[in-house]
Amino acid sequence: MSTTVSNSKNVLGSDVEIKGTLKFTGELTFEGKLEGEIHTDGTLNLGDSAVINGNIEAQSVVVRGKVNGNIVAKEKIDIKAKAELFGDIKATKLVIEEGVTYVGKTEVNPNKVSPTASPARPSGPSSLPESPKPQIR
Repeated sequence: MSTTVSNSKNVLGSDVEIKGTLKFTGELTFEGKLEGEIHTDGTLNLGDSAVINGNIEAQSVVVRGKVNGNIVAKEKIDIKAKAELFGDIKATKLVIEEGVTYVGKTEVNPNKVSPTASPARPSGPSSLPESPKPQIR
């Protein structure tokens, strides 16, 4: 008996409405409406008719529909033309096509670099070089 690893590709059409948490492995194309959260170690493809009200955590996400929530991807977020995204995104790679509506904060950190403290800058007028003072004789 042999075992094979299947990369399952699933589709949930535009007539699907879900309230709650959606969890899956592999790849999913979602065209319906979801009010809740999506969690996967796979790839999520949101179709043109998809409407998501909630947060998404995935390996990779392709956005074509509407999302009102935050997206965290371990690898890549690809936001296609005409998509609407209202929420913060965090990924190691990000692609945003022309024509996207996006309102939120973005964190893209492919090398997982930690912020370092910047050198302290003197504040106030003392940071300007002094001009020479005229001598009075």
